[in-house]
Amino acid sequence: MRVVTSPLRRCVETAMLLGAADAAREPRIIEMDWGEWQGESLTSLRERLGEEMRENEARGLDFRPPGGESPRLVLARLKPWLKEVAQAGQPTLAVTHRGVIRALFAEATGWDMRGKPPARLDWSAVHVFGLDEEGAPRVERLNVK
Repeated sequence: MRVVTSPLRRCVETAMLLGAADAAREPRIIEMDWGEWQGESLTSLRERLGEEMRENEARGLDFRPPGGESPRLVLARLKPWLKEVAQAGQPTLAVTHRGVIRALFAEATGWDMRGKPPARLDWSAVHVFGLDEEGAPRVERLNVK
């Protein structure tokens, strides 16, 4: 199995813990850019921004922090990589981030990121996605421990 990781430290360290110290660094699976909100929690943003935050969250895939990236933009950078993975035909473990996984999950399930997701994702588990020949994802298994 091929292992790739986001170049951000926490993913590289996780790949090392998984025995994949030589995992390829893939910048297209880096975390969503939170712009001016980098480092803030969702709870504190909701408290601080109130209605402005509720309106932004209601945009679903088009939710976007000031100076940052929307889930739709995350998907735009993921799609070419997913197509490459599909065409390579080699099982691939990607060590990545919540924002990336949520965007992939949304694409795989047709969830527009408005309202509750179709399933709850356990962030301490592995999520398995299959890809068609064009790289379109589908959920295989979620929350694998």
